[in-house]
Amino acid sequence: MEKTLYLPVKAFLENAGYAVKGEIGGCDLVGISDGEPSVVVICELKLTFNLELILQAVDRAALCDEVWIAARISARGKGRESDKRFRDLCRRLGFGMLGISDSGAVSVIVASVTPMPRTNPKRRSRLIKEHQRRRGDPMLGGSTKIPVMTAYRQQALTIAAALEAGPLRPKDMKLMAPEAGNILRGNVYGWFERVERGVYALTDAGRQALLRWPQTTVVE
Repeated sequence: MEKTLYLPVKAFLENAGYAVKGEIGGCDLVGISDGEPSVVVICELKLTFNLELILQAVDRAALCDEVWIAARISARGKGRESDKRFRDLCRRLGFGMLGISDSGAVSVIVASVTPMPRTNPKRRSRLIKEHQRRRGDPMLGGSTKIPVMTAYRQQALTIAAALEAGPLRPKDMKLMAPEAGNILRGNVYGWFERVERGVYALTDAGRQALLRWPQTTVVE
């Protein structure tokens, strides 16, 4: 699965000075540098280099300053990473290529060209905002068929954990969850119910969510 490639690539980019988190805005991996302006890097993961990986990278190019694609290196040396045409295509598009060995070693096959044109500032801004708001790095990039642990879901779980002890008002949770009022009123996941004006309690669905995602500790 692609998520097995996430930690080696994450470590590679962190060593290059980026704060890296997975599964943000549909991207397998997003890295943001310190400083102003920030440099945003996106890396898409696949088990093998293929056209679909290139197409994903083309879509991501509107969001960031650098695009990388990463895949396992073929043990027999017959993968796309050995195809000069594929490497040249990445160079022409400005995309970097990372190869991951079976041992998890990461090598640069093609260097990324930076900076790339920022063609969609709104999507880029949403990506940075989600990266900054998300606590820790709760998702392995490349994960599929499971709910994404967004910053919104993290706050909703924090609220649910607080309501385990009994009904509360949004202002009682403002410090731990700045968007408590909107999240409680929106009740996107069905975890909350209003028991009286301005007072909310936890539903059975909320209790089930806490069993699935325990909130005893929060890793930053």
